[in-house]
Amino acid sequence: MNIIRLLIIVCFFSTLTYAQESLNVNLLFHWDDPTIPAEPIYNLNYNEVWGVAINEREYAIIGSTIGTHIFDVTDPINSTQVEFIPGASGQVIHRDYHDYQGYLYIVCDEGPGTLQIANLNQLPDSATVVYDSNNLFSRTHNIFIDTLNGILYNTDGGLYSLENPEDPIEIVDLNISSLFDLGHDLYVRNDTAFWHSGPTGLHIYDFSLDMVNPTFLGSFSLGEYNHSGWLNNEGNIYVFAEETFNTDVQICDVSDLANINIISSVNSGGGSNSIPHNVIIKDDYLYISYYHDGLYIFDISDPVNPSLVGFYDTEPGPSIPYSWHGAWGVYPFLPSGNILVSDTRHGLFIMDVSNATSAIEQFSIAPKKLVKTIDLMGREIEDKPNTILVKIYSDGSKEKVFRTE
Repeated sequence: MNIIRLLIIVCFFSTLTYAQESLNVNLLFHWDDPTIPAEPIYNLNYNEVWGVAINEREYAIIGSTIGTHIFDVTDPINSTQVEFIPGASGQVIHRDYHDYQGYLYIVCDEGPGTLQIANLNQLPDSATVVYDSNNLFSRTHNIFIDTLNGILYNTDGGLYSLENPEDPIEIVDLNISSLFDLGHDLYVRNDTAFWHSGPTGLHIYDFSLDMVNPTFLGSFSLGEYNHSGWLNNEGNIYVFAEETFNTDVQICDVSDLANINIISSVNSGGGSNSIPHNVIIKDDYLYISYYHDGLYIFDISDPVNPSLVGFYDTEPGPSIPYSWHGAWGVYPFLPSGNILVSDTRHGLFIMDVSNATSAIEQFSIAPKKLVKTIDLMGREIEDKPNTILVKIYSDGSKEKVFRTE
Protein backbone atom coordinates (compact mmCIF):
# COMPACT_ATOMS: atom_id res chain seq x y z
CA MET A 1 0.00 0.00 0.00
CA ASN A 2 1.17 3.52 -0.74
CA ILE A 3 1.10 6.46 1.67
CA ILE A 4 -0.65 9.43 0.09
CA ARG A 5 -1.71 12.77 1.40
CA LEU A 6 -5.39 13.34 2.10
CA LEU A 7 -5.92 16.81 0.69
CA ILE A 8 -8.57 18.36 2.82
CA ILE A 9 -10.01 21.54 1.41
CA VAL A 10 -10.85 22.71 -2.08
CA CYS A 11 -12.28 26.18 -1.93
CA PHE A 12 -12.56 29.35 -3.92
CA PHE A 13 -12.01 32.77 -2.45
CA SER A 14 -13.73 36.04 -3.26
CA THR A 15 -11.31 38.09 -1.15
CA LEU A 16 -10.03 39.60 -4.39
CA THR A 17 -12.23 41.07 -7.06
CA TYR A 18 -12.08 37.78 -8.95
CA ALA A 19 -12.69 34.16 -7.98
CA GLN A 20 -9.56 32.24 -6.99
CA GLU A 21 -8.81 28.58 -7.46
CA SER A 22 -7.02 27.07 -4.49
CA LEU A 23 -6.35 23.94 -2.47
CA ASN A 24 -5.36 23.93 1.22
CA VAL A 25 -4.20 27.57 1.02
CA ASN A 26 -5.99 30.53 2.63
CA LEU A 27 -5.43 34.11 1.51
CA LEU A 28 -4.70 36.41 4.46
CA PHE A 29 -3.78 39.66 2.70
CA HIS A 30 -3.47 41.08 -0.79
CA TRP A 31 -1.93 44.38 -1.90
CA ASP A 32 -1.92 45.91 -5.37
CA ASP A 33 -1.27 49.60 -6.01
CA PRO A 34 -2.97 50.72 -9.26
CA THR A 35 -0.81 53.85 -9.41
CA ILE A 36 2.38 51.83 -10.00
CA PRO A 37 3.11 51.97 -13.74
CA ALA A 38 3.66 48.84 -15.78
CA GLU A 39 6.89 48.48 -17.71
CA PRO A 40 6.29 48.83 -21.47
CA ILE A 41 7.64 45.49 -22.75
CA TYR A 42 5.45 42.90 -21.02
CA ASN A 43 3.08 45.18 -19.09
CA LEU A 44 4.30 43.91 -15.70
CA ASN A 45 4.13 45.90 -12.45
CA TYR A 46 5.87 43.70 -9.86
CA ASN A 47 8.73 41.23 -9.56
CA GLU A 48 10.62 39.51 -6.71
CA VAL A 49 9.49 38.96 -3.12
CA TRP A 50 11.58 38.44 0.03
CA GLY A 51 10.97 38.35 3.76
CA VAL A 52 12.77 39.19 7.00
CA ALA A 53 12.08 38.81 10.70
CA ILE A 54 13.63 41.54 12.84
CA ASN A 55 12.81 43.21 16.17
CA GLU A 56 10.28 40.43 16.84
CA ARG A 57 8.24 41.46 13.80
CA GLU A 58 7.87 40.08 10.27
CA TYR A 59 8.31 42.02 7.03
CA ALA A 60 7.56 41.38 3.38
CA ILE A 61 9.65 42.98 0.65
CA ILE A 62 8.34 43.21 -2.90
CA GLY A 63 9.85 44.85 -5.94
CA SER A 64 7.93 46.93 -8.44
CA THR A 65 8.86 48.81 -11.58
CA ILE A 66 9.74 51.86 -9.49
CA GLY A 67 11.44 50.46 -6.41
CA THR A 68 11.21 48.37 -3.25
CA HIS A 69 8.17 48.21 -0.96
CA ILE A 70 8.50 46.99 2.65
CA PHE A 71 5.42 45.81 4.58
CA ASP A 72 4.95 45.00 8.23
CA VAL A 73 3.13 41.64 8.02
CA THR A 74 3.31 40.64 11.70
CA ASP A 75 -0.48 40.86 11.80
CA PRO A 76 -0.99 39.65 8.24
CA ILE A 77 -4.65 40.61 7.86
CA ASN A 78 -3.75 44.19 8.81
CA SER A 79 -0.47 44.41 6.91
CA THR A 80 0.76 47.91 6.09
CA GLN A 81 3.52 49.39 3.95
CA VAL A 82 6.08 50.97 6.26
CA GLU A 83 8.82 51.97 3.80
CA PHE A 84 9.44 52.56 0.11
CA ILE A 85 12.94 52.70 -1.43
CA PRO A 86 13.01 54.21 -4.95
CA GLY A 87 15.15 52.40 -7.49
CA ALA A 88 17.85 54.10 -9.53
CA SER A 89 15.56 53.88 -12.55
CA GLY A 90 11.93 53.11 -13.30
CA GLN A 91 10.29 50.67 -15.72
CA VAL A 92 12.34 47.83 -14.22
CA ILE A 93 11.24 44.23 -14.88
CA HIS A 94 13.78 42.46 -12.64
CA ARG A 95 14.70 43.18 -9.05
CA ASP A 96 16.25 40.78 -6.57
CA TYR A 97 16.80 40.74 -2.80
CA HIS A 98 18.74 39.01 -0.04
CA ASP A 99 19.33 39.98 3.56
CA TYR A 100 22.31 39.61 5.90
CA GLN A 101 22.77 40.70 9.52
CA GLY A 102 19.84 43.09 9.45
CA TYR A 103 20.65 44.61 6.05
CA LEU A 104 18.72 44.26 2.79
CA TYR A 105 20.69 43.99 -0.47
CA ILE A 106 18.85 45.24 -3.56
CA VAL A 107 19.77 44.81 -7.24
CA CYS A 108 18.06 45.20 -10.59
CA ASP A 109 18.71 44.17 -14.18
CA GLU A 110 17.54 47.14 -16.23
CA GLY A 111 18.49 50.74 -16.68
CA PRO A 112 21.35 52.60 -14.98
CA GLY A 113 21.04 50.50 -11.84
CA THR A 114 22.95 50.45 -8.56
CA LEU A 115 23.60 48.11 -5.67
CA GLN A 116 21.49 49.39 -2.78
CA ILE A 117 21.88 48.40 0.87
CA ALA A 118 19.20 49.30 3.43
CA ASN A 119 19.60 49.07 7.21
CA LEU A 120 16.49 47.29 8.49
CA ASN A 121 17.41 47.38 12.17
CA GLN A 122 15.19 50.39 12.88
CA LEU A 123 12.04 48.89 11.40
CA PRO A 124 9.15 49.54 11.57
CA ASP A 125 10.22 53.19 11.95
CA SER A 126 12.62 53.31 9.01
CA ALA A 127 14.76 51.39 6.54
CA THR A 128 17.65 53.72 5.85
CA VAL A 129 19.62 53.35 2.62
CA VAL A 130 23.26 53.23 3.71
CA TYR A 131 24.82 52.36 0.34
CA ASP A 132 23.67 53.24 -3.17
CA SER A 133 26.38 53.00 -5.80
CA ASN A 134 27.41 51.44 -9.10
CA ASN A 135 31.10 51.35 -8.13
CA LEU A 136 31.05 47.56 -7.69
CA PHE A 137 28.41 46.83 -10.34
CA SER A 138 25.34 48.56 -11.72
CA ARG A 139 23.18 45.68 -12.90
CA THR A 140 22.89 41.96 -12.27
CA HIS A 141 20.03 39.50 -12.71
CA ASN A 142 20.19 37.95 -9.24
CA ILE A 143 22.26 37.73 -6.08
CA PHE A 144 22.78 35.17 -3.34
CA ILE A 145 24.55 35.53 0.02
CA ASP A 146 26.65 32.78 1.55
CA THR A 147 25.69 33.67 5.12
CA LEU A 148 28.21 31.30 6.70
CA ASN A 149 31.14 33.16 5.15
CA GLY A 150 29.52 36.58 4.64
CA ILE A 151 30.02 36.68 0.87
CA LEU A 152 27.62 38.15 -1.68
CA TYR A 153 27.63 36.51 -5.12
CA ASN A 154 26.06 38.05 -8.19
CA THR A 155 25.16 36.17 -11.36
CA ASP A 156 27.76 38.05 -13.39
CA GLY A 157 30.55 36.37 -11.43
CA GLY A 158 31.26 38.98 -8.77
CA LEU A 159 32.08 37.95 -5.18
CA TYR A 160 32.00 40.58 -2.44
CA SER A 161 32.95 40.41 1.22
CA LEU A 162 30.29 41.60 3.66
CA GLU A 163 32.64 41.76 6.65
CA ASN A 164 31.32 45.29 6.95
CA PRO A 165 27.69 44.83 5.83
CA GLU A 166 27.43 48.52 4.86
CA ASP A 167 30.56 48.55 2.72
CA PRO A 168 31.01 45.50 0.44
CA ILE A 169 34.54 44.82 -0.77
CA GLU A 170 35.20 43.07 -4.08
CA ILE A 171 36.98 39.73 -3.69
CA VAL A 172 37.01 38.77 -7.35
CA ASP A 173 35.12 39.59 -10.53
CA LEU A 174 35.22 36.35 -12.51
CA ASN A 175 35.17 36.22 -16.27
CA ILE A 176 31.88 34.35 -16.46
CA SER A 177 32.17 33.73 -20.19
CA SER A 178 35.27 31.63 -19.56
CA LEU A 179 33.25 29.32 -17.31
CA PHE A 180 29.84 29.22 -18.97
CA ASP A 181 27.20 31.51 -20.39
CA LEU A 182 26.15 34.55 -18.38
CA GLY A 183 24.58 33.39 -15.12
CA HIS A 184 20.83 33.72 -14.71
CA ASP A 185 20.38 32.71 -11.08
CA LEU A 186 22.39 30.96 -8.40
CA TYR A 187 22.20 29.17 -5.07
CA VAL A 188 25.18 29.16 -2.69
CA ARG A 189 25.89 27.19 0.47
CA ASN A 190 29.22 27.01 2.29
CA ASP A 191 31.47 28.00 -0.65
CA THR A 192 29.62 25.81 -3.15
CA ALA A 193 27.73 27.69 -5.87
CA PHE A 194 25.04 26.18 -8.08
CA TRP A 195 24.99 28.45 -11.14
CA HIS A 196 21.88 28.40 -13.33
CA SER A 197 22.89 29.47 -16.81
CA GLY A 198 19.89 29.21 -19.07
CA PRO A 199 20.59 27.14 -22.18
CA THR A 200 23.91 25.78 -20.92
CA GLY A 201 22.32 24.25 -17.83
CA LEU A 202 23.39 23.96 -14.21
CA HIS A 203 27.09 24.38 -13.26
CA ILE A 204 28.51 23.74 -9.79
CA TYR A 205 31.74 25.27 -8.44
CA ASP A 206 33.63 25.06 -5.15
CA PHE A 207 35.17 28.40 -4.08
CA SER A 208 36.68 27.19 -0.80
CA LEU A 209 40.25 26.65 -2.07
CA ASP A 210 40.65 29.41 -4.65
CA MET A 211 38.04 32.08 -5.29
CA VAL A 212 39.78 33.30 -8.42
CA ASN A 213 39.94 29.81 -9.93
CA PRO A 214 37.05 27.84 -8.40
CA THR A 215 37.03 24.06 -8.61
CA PHE A 216 34.53 22.60 -11.06
CA LEU A 217 32.38 19.96 -9.34
CA GLY A 218 29.76 19.01 -11.92
CA SER A 219 27.09 20.14 -14.36
CA PHE A 220 23.75 19.06 -15.73
CA SER A 221 21.66 20.15 -18.69
CA LEU A 222 18.35 19.18 -20.23
CA GLY A 223 18.92 21.49 -23.17
CA GLU A 224 16.12 23.81 -22.02
CA TYR A 225 16.46 27.08 -20.05
CA ASN A 226 17.85 26.27 -16.61
CA HIS A 227 16.51 29.06 -14.42
CA SER A 228 16.64 28.52 -10.66
CA GLY A 229 17.15 25.92 -7.95
CA TRP A 230 17.39 25.13 -4.25
CA LEU A 231 19.19 22.62 -2.00
CA ASN A 232 17.45 20.74 0.81
CA ASN A 233 18.66 20.93 4.43
CA GLU A 234 20.52 17.64 4.21
CA GLY A 235 22.37 18.72 1.07
CA ASN A 236 21.53 15.61 -0.93
CA ILE A 237 18.48 16.78 -2.89
CA TYR A 238 18.52 19.67 -5.35
CA VAL A 239 15.46 20.92 -7.20
CA PHE A 240 15.70 23.03 -10.34
CA ALA A 241 13.23 24.70 -12.68
CA GLU A 242 13.55 25.06 -16.41
CA GLU A 243 11.87 28.33 -17.40
CA THR A 244 10.45 26.58 -20.44
CA PHE A 245 6.83 25.92 -21.33
CA ASN A 246 5.40 22.54 -20.34
CA THR A 247 8.67 21.41 -18.69
CA ASP A 248 8.65 19.65 -15.33
CA VAL A 249 10.46 20.86 -12.22
CA GLN A 250 13.20 18.30 -11.62
CA ILE A 251 14.07 16.71 -8.26
CA CYS A 252 17.66 15.48 -8.25
CA ASP A 253 19.98 13.35 -6.14
CA VAL A 254 23.15 15.43 -5.71
CA SER A 255 24.95 13.16 -3.26
CA ASP A 256 27.63 12.91 -5.94
CA LEU A 257 27.89 16.28 -7.71
CA ALA A 258 29.87 14.68 -10.52
CA ASN A 259 26.97 12.33 -11.18
CA ILE A 260 23.67 14.19 -10.74
CA ASN A 261 20.57 12.03 -11.20
CA ILE A 262 16.95 13.09 -11.68
CA ILE A 263 14.88 10.90 -9.36
CA SER A 264 11.43 12.45 -9.90
CA SER A 265 9.67 15.53 -11.24
CA VAL A 266 6.57 17.62 -10.57
CA ASN A 267 4.42 20.05 -12.52
CA SER A 268 1.26 22.12 -12.15
CA GLY A 269 -0.77 20.06 -14.59
CA GLY A 270 -1.59 23.28 -16.37
CA GLY A 271 -0.70 22.14 -19.86
CA SER A 272 1.39 23.50 -22.69
CA ASN A 273 1.40 27.14 -21.53
CA SER A 274 2.52 26.41 -17.96
CA ILE A 275 5.98 27.57 -16.98
CA PRO A 276 7.76 27.41 -13.59
CA HIS A 277 9.85 30.32 -12.36
CA ASN A 278 11.35 30.15 -8.86
CA VAL A 279 11.67 27.21 -6.47
CA ILE A 280 12.46 27.10 -2.73
CA ILE A 281 12.71 24.13 -0.36
CA LYS A 282 11.75 24.52 3.29
CA ASP A 283 11.93 21.39 5.42
CA ASP A 284 10.06 18.65 3.52
CA TYR A 285 8.14 21.00 1.23
CA LEU A 286 8.88 22.43 -2.19
CA TYR A 287 7.36 25.83 -2.98
CA ILE A 288 7.11 26.91 -6.62
CA SER A 289 6.00 30.23 -8.09
CA TYR A 290 4.46 28.93 -11.29
CA TYR A 291 3.63 32.09 -13.24
CA HIS A 292 -0.02 31.98 -14.42
CA ASP A 293 -0.72 28.80 -12.40
CA GLY A 294 0.20 30.58 -9.15
CA LEU A 295 1.73 29.06 -6.02
CA TYR A 296 2.29 25.28 -5.89
CA ILE A 297 3.37 23.27 -2.84
CA PHE A 298 4.67 19.70 -2.96
CA ASP A 299 5.58 17.31 -0.15
CA ILE A 300 9.03 15.97 -1.01
CA SER A 301 9.69 14.07 2.23
CA ASP A 302 9.94 11.07 -0.10
CA PRO A 303 11.71 12.77 -3.03
CA VAL A 304 11.17 9.77 -5.27
CA ASN A 305 7.41 10.08 -4.78
CA PRO A 306 6.53 13.77 -4.33
CA SER A 307 2.88 14.70 -3.81
CA LEU A 308 0.90 17.88 -4.35
CA VAL A 309 -0.46 19.29 -1.09
CA GLY A 310 -1.58 22.81 -1.99
CA PHE A 311 -1.92 25.54 -4.60
CA TYR A 312 -3.29 29.04 -5.04
CA ASP A 313 -3.83 30.70 -8.41
CA THR A 314 -2.83 34.37 -8.16
CA GLU A 315 -3.50 35.13 -11.84
CA PRO A 316 -7.20 34.99 -12.82
CA GLY A 317 -6.63 35.72 -16.49
CA PRO A 318 -6.00 33.22 -19.29
CA SER A 319 -2.57 31.75 -19.80
CA ILE A 320 -0.83 33.73 -22.52
CA PRO A 321 2.53 32.41 -23.76
CA TYR A 322 5.49 34.77 -23.22
CA SER A 323 3.39 37.19 -21.17
CA TRP A 324 5.09 36.26 -17.84
CA HIS A 325 1.84 37.00 -16.00
CA GLY A 326 1.36 35.38 -12.60
CA ALA A 327 3.42 34.29 -9.59
CA TRP A 328 7.01 35.48 -9.92
CA GLY A 329 8.48 34.75 -6.48
CA VAL A 330 7.75 32.89 -3.24
CA TYR A 331 9.23 33.23 0.26
CA PRO A 332 8.41 30.55 2.89
CA PHE A 333 10.85 31.31 5.73
CA LEU A 334 8.94 33.68 8.03
CA PRO A 335 8.76 32.34 11.62
CA SER A 336 4.95 32.46 11.53
CA GLY A 337 4.89 29.99 8.64
CA ASN A 338 2.94 32.42 6.46
CA ILE A 339 3.97 32.40 2.81
CA LEU A 340 4.75 35.48 0.71
CA VAL A 341 4.06 35.42 -3.04
CA SER A 342 4.56 38.16 -5.63
CA ASP A 343 2.45 38.31 -8.76
CA THR A 344 3.71 40.30 -11.74
CA ARG A 345 0.38 42.07 -12.28
CA HIS A 346 -1.41 41.72 -8.95
CA GLY A 347 1.19 42.49 -6.30
CA LEU A 348 1.74 40.96 -2.86
CA PHE A 349 -0.10 37.94 -1.46
CA ILE A 350 0.23 36.62 2.11
CA MET A 351 -1.03 33.07 2.54
CA ASP A 352 -1.71 30.60 5.31
CA VAL A 353 -0.57 27.15 4.11
CA SER A 354 -0.96 25.26 7.40
CA ASN A 355 -3.63 23.02 5.88
CA ALA A 356 -1.22 22.05 3.11
CA THR A 357 1.77 21.40 5.35
CA SER A 358 -0.21 19.43 7.95
CA ALA A 359 -2.28 17.32 5.57
CA ILE A 360 -3.55 14.07 7.08
CA GLU A 361 -1.76 10.89 6.04
CA GLN A 362 -3.79 7.78 5.30
CA PHE A 363 -3.24 4.42 3.67
CA SER A 364 -4.95 3.84 0.39
CA ILE A 365 -4.71 1.56 -2.59
CA ALA A 366 -7.28 3.47 -4.59
CA PRO A 367 -6.10 4.96 -7.91
CA LYS A 368 -6.39 8.63 -8.71
CA LYS A 369 -9.99 9.56 -9.50
CA LEU A 370 -11.65 12.63 -10.99
CA VAL A 371 -13.30 14.59 -8.16
CA LYS A 372 -14.89 17.41 -10.10
CA THR A 373 -14.62 19.61 -13.18
CA ILE A 374 -14.76 23.39 -12.84
CA ASP A 375 -14.56 26.43 -15.09
CA LEU A 376 -12.10 29.32 -14.65
CA MET A 377 -14.49 31.04 -12.24
CA GLY A 378 -14.41 28.03 -9.93
CA ARG A 379 -17.93 26.87 -10.74
CA GLU A 380 -18.54 23.13 -10.99
CA ILE A 381 -19.47 22.25 -14.54
CA GLU A 382 -20.11 19.25 -16.76
CA ASP A 383 -17.47 18.36 -19.32
CA LYS A 384 -18.17 20.41 -22.45
CA PRO A 385 -16.29 21.31 -25.65
CA ASN A 386 -14.85 24.69 -26.63
CA THR A 387 -14.42 25.73 -22.97
CA ILE A 388 -11.34 25.94 -20.77
CA LEU A 389 -11.94 23.50 -17.93
CA VAL A 390 -10.01 22.47 -14.83
CA LYS A 391 -10.20 18.84 -13.73
CA ILE A 392 -9.40 18.17 -10.05
CA TYR A 393 -8.38 14.67 -8.99
CA SER A 394 -8.44 12.76 -5.69
CA ASP A 395 -4.68 13.13 -5.13
CA GLY A 396 -4.94 16.93 -5.32
CA SER A 397 -3.54 17.24 -8.82
CA LYS A 398 -5.31 19.30 -11.44
CA GLU A 399 -5.33 19.54 -15.19
CA LYS A 400 -6.44 22.37 -17.45
CA VAL A 401 -8.07 21.07 -20.63
CA PHE A 402 -9.58 22.54 -23.74
CA ARG A 403 -11.41 20.21 -26.12
CA THR A 404 -12.67 21.45 -29.47
CA GLU A 405 -15.65 20.03 -31.28
